Amino acid sequence: MSSIHELMQGALVLGFLAIGVIFLRFWRDGGDRFFLYFALSFFVQAANRIALALLATPTESSPWHYCVRLLAYLLIIVAIIHKNRSPKRPDA
Repeated sequence: MSSIHELMQGALVLGFLAIGVIFLRFWRDGGDRFFLYFALSFFVQAANRIALALLATPTESSPWHYCVRLLAYLLIIVAIIHKNRSPKRPDA
């Protein structure tokens, strides 16, 4: 793996982790599970990138990487569905 590729993988992991922490903070402050699902999604994507960076011969065409990404995107879809089906609170 080239140095620039390793640098880009590290930047992606850092970005995914930072966004995940931000959503985790929103969840902690507001208690809305929508943000928890988004945080988990970004943490899953960060773990996927870490695993990809640690492989001796990294290839994104492996079915396992697509399954992990599918899990991350399913978490986002579940968050959206859960948010839209939850009972609406009346405005105060």
